[in-house]
Amino acid sequence: MKIQELFLDRFPRSQELRKPYFIAEAGVNHEGSMRTARRLIEEAKEGGADAIKFQAYKAETIASKYSPAYWDTNKETIKNQYEFFKKHDKFQKNEFEQLKKYCDEIDIEFLCTPFDFESSSFLNDLVDVYKISSSDITNKPFIEHICSFNKPIILSTGASTLDEVKRVVGWVNVLHNPLALMHCVINYPTDDENAHLGRIVGLKQAFPGLIIGYSDHTLPKNMETLFVAALLGAEVIEKHFTHDKTLSGNDHYHAMDKNDMNVFEERFNSVIDLIGDYDVHFIPEELVSRKNARRSIVAARNLSVGHRLCKNDLEFKRPAFGISPADYEKVLGISMKRAVEADSPLQWDDLDQ
Repeated sequence: MKIQELFLDRFPRSQELRKPYFIAEAGVNHEGSMRTARRLIEEAKEGGADAIKFQAYKAETIASKYSPAYWDTNKETIKNQYEFFKKHDKFQKNEFEQLKKYCDEIDIEFLCTPFDFESSSFLNDLVDVYKISSSDITNKPFIEHICSFNKPIILSTGASTLDEVKRVVGWVNVLHNPLALMHCVINYPTDDENAHLGRIVGLKQAFPGLIIGYSDHTLPKNMETLFVAALLGAEVIEKHFTHDKTLSGNDHYHAMDKNDMNVFEERFNSVIDLIGDYDVHFIPEELVSRKNARRSIVAARNLSVGHRLCKNDLEFKRPAFGISPADYEKVLGISMKRAVEADSPLQWDDLDQ
């Protein structure tokens, strides 16, 4: 499925549980290597991701030289945002054009989060949908600029109040861009007790006409967080992705790999099998139970021809080979057309109708 398809049928939102659109967030885990970036694309495809997403920025346009870190500096030792982004801002237009071409070749969707006006402009030729980071949820000029490309937008809502989310939704709605909101916690890594997956439901209730998803920063322990997010109805899931979780620094330490993605896929497919149909009906395997475990009206005593039936003549026992107890009121007062022995199921042919 292509991500644009999510935005086609907006009202009403389906209540049926479906596999989320899965974005492997490579970010800058390529660390400036095209070879590593291509490997990330290949392994995201192997793992079953629908899309792989990178990040486009320049240190000079994203942070001042005096910006402190907001991540776990025991895992990523660089304590200055400018220095961190300067280390990882090696890819620009030419590199992303190459990565887009390679994604097309192996049939995985290319996405990229821009963090400045220049990157958002050159990405217009490369992406069908724009992703906006939680960090830009108050950046009205930038959001309006991205809206000018007239494409759907996926917006993360980390560290935001509901009023702030309503405000940015208003900005986007005025410009008529289709919008998806992602529950997110900006804390690297996010402890499980801080994931607050219930906010997926909260966003669904607050914005019933929008796609609601989840962008995750928890540690990938058996993919439980993403599995629960999917069960709560997240239609898009984004998770940082790496080819090697043992690498130090950057986003490797809280990222999933292709094996983690396979675990999620297997677990989700098994629960889809468990959920089955939403329409209420019995299945062929239940036919024998309908006949043998349900009850019939049976004669409480020997009944002779001409006897007029009353409640004391009736009992209700298995199997369901005779008249259903659901119809017991219909037989009251009717005379017997043929004699029936006690404990025998009554048939309509036994009655003088």
